[in-house]
Amino acid sequence: MRINTFFYSIRQGLKNIFRNKMFSLASVATMAACIFMFGLFYIIVTNFSATVHSIEEGVSVTVFFEHDATDAQIRDIGEKINKRAEVSKNEYVSADEAWKEYKKVYFQGKEELAHYQVYLNDVSMQDSLVTYIKGLTGVREVKESAQVANTLTDFNKLLGYVSGGIILILLCVAVFLISNTVMVGISVRKEEIAIMKLIGATDFLVRAPFIVEGIVIGLIGAAIPLGVLYFMYQKIIVYIAAKFNFIGSMIVFEPVKVVFRTLIPVGVILGAGIGFIGSQMTIRKHLKV
Repeated sequence: MRINTFFYSIRQGLKNIFRNKMFSLASVATMAACIFMFGLFYIIVTNFSATVHSIEEGVSVTVFFEHDATDAQIRDIGEKINKRAEVSKNEYVSADEAWKEYKKVYFQGKEELAHYQVYLNDVSMQDSLVTYIKGLTGVREVKESAQVANTLTDFNKLLGYVSGGIILILLCVAVFLISNTVMVGISVRKEEIAIMKLIGATDFLVRAPFIVEGIVIGLIGAAIPLGVLYFMYQKIIVYIAAKFNFIGSMIVFEPVKVVFRTLIPVGVILGAGIGFIGSQMTIRKHLKV
């Protein structure tokens, strides 16, 4: 593509936006609302996921040894457990340490208190890990938090399904609005397009301005809500921490940089992508060139 064709497409795309101001504003507003809802939902899901992950880090499996297990066997069990992908860390607790910490309440008077406290990366992997550990030589008993693990696993699945459904709805609405805006632009320039084709304009030269129009609308519609969310996020965290101490102690809030280093590029790509797809769909349907 020649440089003058490139700039022509950009100029015409921007002109299309200003020619159809009302539809363009409606598309930008709808896109902004969709990206804002997406960003807000992403922030909520990210912080909830961080909270769930912090809870998961506290879920552990306790591994007790056979009465006659040697030190070498115990070390071997620990090394094999550490090699598992499910394991985040594995702590050896001696009998004296266990007795001081838990006494007889947890262990119900058992004398052999030495054990491994195994923490997981993902609680959904607990069953497979427990099955593996029970098969190791020298392991007498494995205590697991089955109910907690199942609850956290189910919550993660529900969060994933709800996230996917809401995002899909928002994307469909945004694509529909941008498609309508581009369709109006095609209707307004119908005679001009016909003349361009008569004098030998290529299909690309005719289509490109409408693609530029869709992408620009998508980018503007994404930039506005992302900027608003960026400046609001830190203030909201500070406000919640000051006014609602119990919420601040329950939820793990991710830092601004952690949230937006993913949200900003995803939001921009999403806006441009929706604009591109919406314009392409409309061009194929209404622009016969």
